[in-house]
Amino acid sequence: MRDLSNLLDGLRCSECLSENTLWLDLAAGLVECRECGQGALFDPDHEGDDL
Repeated sequence: MRDLSNLLDGLRCSECLSENTLWLDLAAGLVECRECGQGALFDPDHEGDDL
């Protein structure tokens, strides 16, 4: 089975400022820093801006 988590290479955590520690989990709708544990939820079905 394929792993749905992907490293977000080249990005930095806004909380701890560690680089290359952010992981995207598409199944959970979560971006998480593996260094400090900071996370952010997102809606993968969202098409764009609602301006």
